[in-house]
Amino acid sequence: MATKQRGRPRSFDREAALRKATLTFWEQGYEATSIADLTRVMGIAAPSLYAAFGDKRTLFGEVVEVYATLFGGFGDRALAEEPTARRGFARMLREAAAEYTEAGRPHGCMVLSAAENCSSDEVVAVLRDRRLRNVTAFQQRIQRDVDAGVLPADTDAAALARCTAAVIQGMSQQARDGASRAELEALAEVAVRAWPEESPGG
Repeated sequence: MATKQRGRPRSFDREAALRKATLTFWEQGYEATSIADLTRVMGIAAPSLYAAFGDKRTLFGEVVEVYATLFGGFGDRALAEEPTARRGFARMLREAAAEYTEAGRPHGCMVLSAAENCSSDEVVAVLRDRRLRNVTAFQQRIQRDVDAGVLPADTDAAALARCTAAVIQGMSQQARDGASRAELEALAEVAVRAWPEESPGG
């Protein structure tokens, strides 16, 4: 007698489904995105979604990581690859202008926009904590250059980190409001000129 098959294999591409969910949350925000929206764009039924990803909140946690890997990693790369903080942040802002206005996908930054009008305190806290970690990382990178004498000793690393984070957040919102890449690149250039000059050996 034939044995009964245990559990059918998933009939969908998990990574592709996650990418589609990411674009949907990015476009609509967490609150406005329904399970029906997700099952439609991901091409799976609700029971399959719950089985594969858990509830909407759990799925969103995975989406945030997908976003950081596929779309949001340009900032970390710029800071890691450029020799000084000033050059790293200048590159980050230039690349943000391009990334936030890329054709064929939602504009702006999902981590900055997904929690708009969100009633989930947990989701708001997760995104806020990620943004605050970014500010801390910015401050640490700037302080390293201050300590090394690349930036002036009187540079306020904390204030400069928050200022840079505010510029990035503003660029994201302006991109969502329709600003072009060229307009954001001009904004980035102005922001970089506000930085203290590096020492001659920087």
